[in-house]
Amino acid sequence: MKTREAGAFLAGGHTVEDSEPKYGLVVYGEADEGSVWRTSGARAGDLLILTKPIGTGIVATAIKSEVTKKADNSSAAEAVHWMTTLNDVPSKLPGDLYHSVHAATDVTGFGLVGHTLDMLGELNLRLSLRDVPLLEGVLELADRGFVPGGTERNRDAYGGKVKFDGRCYSAEIASAEIDVLFDAQTSGGLLLATPPERAGEMLSACRAAGFTRAAIIGEFVPGEGVIEVK
Repeated sequence: MKTREAGAFLAGGHTVEDSEPKYGLVVYGEADEGSVWRTSGARAGDLLILTKPIGTGIVATAIKSEVTKKADNSSAAEAVHWMTTLNDVPSKLPGDLYHSVHAATDVTGFGLVGHTLDMLGELNLRLSLRDVPLLEGVLELADRGFVPGGTERNRDAYGGKVKFDGRCYSAEIASAEIDVLFDAQTSGGLLLATPPERAGEMLSACRAAGFTRAAIIGEFVPGEGVIEVK
């Protein structure tokens, strides 16, 4: 169903016998080279838009635990909704707005922090913690210890590139809010580096396309490839 929704078709495949169901795809297609969004290319002054709320790794860990199989139904339902929502913002943007994007990437296994770092180059990102959209109930679940191993590995790998009030991440300043920034996502949203004069229009277009939790979460500034969390 999702393959058809994406305008693609499934050709071939094979079956693996295992104790858990598995499903994966290799995608082939063509793109106009002049219309490709690249990870690099953000400019000082650009604003960063995130199209989906984060926290799917934490919610999934809670669902799989022996303590709770539901992760509070509302949290699980919201996580499933966003994980099954196609990242089809590009196909729904008018041409001039599409071509205004300076850089883009998606948020998956390396978490919001890891994928944002890929965009920086010689820039810093001033990230507004209060503006990052979160799945319902995710902070409570993180407080209860439902933090997946991938999220912990992301903290170890990228903590030195993230500053909180001028201090690099460390165990002394760990919190549920910080855990979520490192949370390994499944089918997370897109990160769009957008010039400030088009950011409001871009945000409205994302929301009109069904990404109702889309938000402006930070600003790119000259720097050395660090995320400054405020």
